[in-house]
Amino acid sequence: MVDVSVVIVNYKTKGLVKECIKSIKNHTKTVSYEIIVVDNASEDISELQSDTVQTVQLKENVGFGILYQRRLVYHL
Repeated sequence: MVDVSVVIVNYKTKGLVKECIKSIKNHTKTVSYEIIVVDNASEDISELQSDTVQTVQLKENVGFGILYQRRLVYHL
């Protein structure tokens, strides 16, 4: 079990997501965490997958609000 789950929604911002992940890894030392990157049907994000990063690739753009609601329900 992790202390914190970070959910990042991506839509054509893979470069920014990479920087965000790098920052989380560099500044999060005292808690366990997982990072979940969800792409909203814009680009391949599989290269971001690692031991602390899970990627989810959607086939259609469902919108930011619905996406967060679905991800939160998934984790509860």
